[in-house]
Amino acid sequence: MSLYPSLEDLKVDKVLKSQDQFAMTPTPMAAITEGDTQQPATAGMPGSSLYPNLEDLGDYMGLSLTSDEVHRNMALVPMADNQVAPVVSGYGGMVRPVTGADVGIRRAEIRPGLREVILCKDQDRKVGLRLRSIDNGVFIQLVQANSPAALSGLRFGDQVLQINGQNCAGWSLDKAHKALKAASETRIELIVRDRPFQRTITMHKDSSGHVGFIYKSGKVTSLVKDGSAARNGMLTDHYICEINGQNIIGLKDSQIKDILTSSPTAMTITIMPKFIYEHMIKRMSSGLLRSAMDHSVPEV
Repeated sequence: MSLYPSLEDLKVDKVLKSQDQFAMTPTPMAAITEGDTQQPATAGMPGSSLYPNLEDLGDYMGLSLTSDEVHRNMALVPMADNQVAPVVSGYGGMVRPVTGADVGIRRAEIRPGLREVILCKDQDRKVGLRLRSIDNGVFIQLVQANSPAALSGLRFGDQVLQINGQNCAGWSLDKAHKALKAASETRIELIVRDRPFQRTITMHKDSSGHVGFIYKSGKVTSLVKDGSAARNGMLTDHYICEINGQNIIGLKDSQIKDILTSSPTAMTITIMPKFIYEHMIKRMSSGLLRSAMDHSVPEV
C-alpha cells in the first residue's frame, strides 16, 4: 500500500490515477446509422478525459494549482503512449504527487531503527550534550551549536540506548553524564533511536501562504477549520520542535514566523506532546535554549 506524506498528496494522486485509468480505457464508438447526424455525447467536452486537468481546478483544497505550480511541484515521469504517472520515491516507498522529492520531508525524517554515532570531545573535553532521564530511558535534552554532538547529527529528543557498549536503561541523569565525562576523548560510541516522542506532519500552504494553525511560545494553540494543518492531523497542546528538520526550540515566535514564512509550499512540522516537552526542558531557561541549542539546517 502506498504511503502519502499529506492528505493533499493522497487526493491529488487519486485524481491522477483516475485520469490515467480513463485515458488507457478504450472508448467504444457509437453506431451511426445512415442519415444520422447526431453528434457523439462527448462532443464539445474539453479533451477526452472524464476528469478535469488539475490546472483547471484553480484553487483545490486551498492549494494553488496553476500550470506553473503543477510543473514545479508535481513529480511526473513519462510512460508509454505519452501517459504520465506519479513518481514512487525510494524514500520510504511513499508516493508524492504534490510534494515530489521534498527536501524538508527528508530532513525531518524520523527513522524507526537504531543507528550508531561515533563522537569525540572538543578542546574543552566536552561533546556538547545535555541528557534527561524519562521513564527509565536517557534522552537528549540539548545539543549545543557547533559541538561534536551537533556535527554528528544528534538532535533534541533522541534516545540514547548505549554509551560505549553499556545499556543506559534505568540510568539516572548523573550516571549518564558521568559516563560521557569518563569516556575517551577520541572515541565515544553511542547507540541512538531517533526522537521516539516526536512525530512529523506534512502540510501545504494555501494560496495566501498559510497552513492553518496558530501558535504561541512555540506551542500550537488552535487550528483553522478545513486548513491543511487540521486535514493532516495537527494537534493543539503540542510544541513545535522542528520546521523542515530545522530545530526551532527556544526561538522567539517572531523567529519561528520568519522560518515558516520562508518555507516552501510543502512544509513538514515535527511536534511533541506538551507534557513530555515540558518535562524534557525542565530546569532549562529559554535564554539558554535560544543561545546554546543547535538551530542549524541539517544536511540531507
